[in-house]
Amino acid sequence: MDNIILGLLLLQPRTIYQLRKRINEGLNLMYSCSTGSIQAAIKKLLKNGYIAVEEKTENGKLKKVFSITDSGKECFNAWINSPIDNSAAKNPELTKIYFMGFSDKESRAKVIENHIADLKKTYSVLEKICDDGEKIASKMQENDILFYQLQTAKYGRDLMKFNIEWYTGLLKNTKGN
Repeated sequence: MDNIILGLLLLQPRTIYQLRKRINEGLNLMYSCSTGSIQAAIKKLLKNGYIAVEEKTENGKLKKVFSITDSGKECFNAWINSPIDNSAAKNPELTKIYFMGFSDKESRAKVIENHIADLKKTYSVLEKICDDGEKIASKMQENDILFYQLQTAKYGRDLMKFNIEWYTGLLKNTKGN
């Protein structure tokens, strides 16, 4: 969570509300969060001097706006330039498939059908993000940040497409078609 917050603050200063909203709108496939987990990370980042906070009054409300410090940029750069951890690419939901033989045939099919429906919804969202990103990218020249953000959205979209196809095959085999 720490590095996600640092990365988002590299893009622009944000409130906790804005951080959570941004994570839920584009990063939720990579990381799920709660306000509590963001607050805990913010507290840690502040303690380490990686971020700073500025209190602003807007429309009569006090807002805390967080920004990244130079040491926060150094920390983020060390992380972003470190090797990618392949061991983190796990899907704990596959354990449900692994043990699905203990369930009755009708329940299995229903679980898989519901999962496919959820995957299709996520695919649609990612497809829109990719389409919108392509339109923005075509107007901007050589924006490395946007390029890699778009690649991440494409990865998620393609992964959802693979999962839809894989689970559709599993459903077919489950129903004995």
